[in-house]
Amino acid sequence: MKFGGTSVGNAERIERVARLVADCSREADLVVVVSALGGVTELLLRAATAASHRDVETWKKVGRELDEAHREVATRLLSENEKAVLLPWLALQLKTFEDLCSGFSLVREVTPRSMDSLSSLGEALSATLMAAVLRSRGIQSQAADGAEIIVTDDRFGNASPLFEETDARTRARLLPQIEAAGIPVVTGFRGATRAGICTTLGRGASDYTATILGAALDAGEVWIWTDVDGVMTADPRLVAGAHVIPEISYREIIELSFFGARVLHAKAIRPAMKKNIPVLIRNTFRLECPGTRIGPSASGRPTGRSRHHLCFECRPDQRQRE
Repeated sequence: MKFGGTSVGNAERIERVARLVADCSREADLVVVVSALGGVTELLLRAATAASHRDVETWKKVGRELDEAHREVATRLLSENEKAVLLPWLALQLKTFEDLCSGFSLVREVTPRSMDSLSSLGEALSATLMAAVLRSRGIQSQAADGAEIIVTDDRFGNASPLFEETDARTRARLLPQIEAAGIPVVTGFRGATRAGICTTLGRGASDYTATILGAALDAGEVWIWTDVDGVMTADPRLVAGAHVIPEISYREIIELSFFGARVLHAKAIRPAMKKNIPVLIRNTFRLECPGTRIGPSASGRPTGRSRHHLCFECRPDQRQRE
């Protein structure tokens, strides 16, 4: 299960996700992948730009906002024991943020390598926080850094996984926790080179993380939780009769992505397609909606050219990088 930035946008939404994960864990073994809290990645990018221009006031202000956003969730949702551990760890992560921004200010430059380390910091914060929230609800859970699992090349900003090594690390890192009835919470977006240098996976990265892990673990399904009801036949703002497509094939969703649909990036579907693992698009805020199921074929039809001219999300104006 992957949860995007809108799904974990604040304390109330994170609590909703925790309840959902708890309910689903009674019926299946789970791995959770999370994006950064809503708006956090944009803050980190703004801080990097400000730091490279030696705008100390702006990047320090961003640091305070990051601290406040994550501290509020911790204060509202964590047990006292979990807070005692997480809040000092949060202070260390913010020190990392300050060190990176200070370095950018010193050299007046942000290299792609350094940007990957800063821009994916939000996922590290989110995953650790989510695992602590689950433990506070009595659910066995540990955060796992994608940089320790997903091995990539060194194309910073748009790295490609090295699948054989990634599969081996994924199974070694996550299977023991799953077999012990725990729920790993993995950072989306992040990977690392063989040398351990942090990378990011580019557009659709957290969805990609979920399908990479799902394929490595031979998952029964991959669920992408977001803020839309599923894949639509058309933009509902323009077409009154637009509706959710209940089922669509891998090849159709790749074709729609090629023509501009943003609900799922083409590269994110390929690991699931290779293993014939169904991918479901679900709405975190409308659990009654069955969503869209993406698989080898749609409604028993053979795969082929799409019947759908274009695909939009239900509320494209609210979509964030997930």
